[in-house]
Amino acid sequence: MDERQLRILRELGELGSVTAVAEALLVTPSAISQQLRLLQRSMPVPLTERHGRRLVLTDAGQALAGAAIEVETALARARHTVEEFVDRPDGDVSVAAFHSAASTFFPLLLRGLAAPGGPRLAFGDEDVPQDDFPRLTRDYDLVLAHRLDHAPPWPRTVTATTLLREPLDVAMPADHPLAVRPSLRAADVADEPWITVHDGFPVMATIEAIGAAAGRRLHLAHRINEFAVVAEVVAAGGGLALIPRWTTRPHPALVLKPLDGVRALRHIDVLHRPERTARRAVRTVLAELHRAAGTVTGRA
Repeated sequence: MDERQLRILRELGELGSVTAVAEALLVTPSAISQQLRLLQRSMPVPLTERHGRRLVLTDAGQALAGAAIEVETALARARHTVEEFVDRPDGDVSVAAFHSAASTFFPLLLRGLAAPGGPRLAFGDEDVPQDDFPRLTRDYDLVLAHRLDHAPPWPRTVTATTLLREPLDVAMPADHPLAVRPSLRAADVADEPWITVHDGFPVMATIEAIGAAAGRRLHLAHRINEFAVVAEVVAAGGGLALIPRWTTRPHPALVLKPLDGVRALRHIDVLHRPERTARRAVRTVLAELHRAAGTVTGRA
C-alpha cells in the first residue's frame, strides 16, 4: 500500500462513491478503481463491497480508512520537519578541500560566515587524486576540487561550478639566474631539476607538457604534494616547481614566473550532489565561496 491508495480509501468512506472521489482528486474513475484494486491485493480481507450500484467500505475498510488519517497526519508532520530542516539558515554544512584550497578558503569562510545564526561549518582536508573528488560528495555537502584547464569535465553525477581559473607559475629562488626574466618558456627550464606532485594529481600533466614542449623528459628530483613544503624545498635549492599563483602563501625567498607556450592553468571547482543545495545553509556557504574567490584574485 502507499499514501495515495490510503487517501483514496479514506475519501471513498467520506464521499460514498468512486465518481465523487475521482472528481475530488481530479482523476478518472477508472484510475481510482485501479488504485483500489492494487490496495486490495495487499490485504487479506475485503476492503470494499457492493451495495446496489455503490461501492462502500467493509468494516475492515473503515478500520484502514481510520488508520489512513493517522498516516496522513504523520506524513504531514514529517514533511513539515523536512521543510524546517531544509530552510534552516543555521544548519550544519560540511566542506572538503585539497590542501592549498583549504588554507585559502577555510579562513575566508569562517570570517565571512561568522555572524550569529549562520551555517555551522565542518571542514575536512582531502588531498586525493583528481578522479576521486566526485566520490567525496557522498560524505561532504561541498567539495573543493582541482583539475587542469583542458582536463575532461566532472561526471554528470555531481554539479560543478568554477571558483577560480588559477595560473601555475614556475617557482625558483630569488637569486636563480632565470629570476631576472619576465616570463619563461619550456626550453628555459627543461634542464633544471623539478619538484612535482605524485602521479594522478593534476599538476603532473602540466609537468609532462613542459617536457613535451621542450622535446625532452624532465628530471623529477622530488615528489611532494603539499605546496608549502614544495616552497621550502625550492627555496633551499632543491629545484624548480609549479606553484599556484593565488592559493599558495608567498614565500620571501622565492619568485614566481609565468610560463609561456604551455597551458599552465588549473580550475578550482566546487562539487556537490544536486540535492544538497535544496538546503538554505548549503546555498549560503556556496554563495560565500564564490564571493571569497573574488577576494582571492582581487576582483572583490
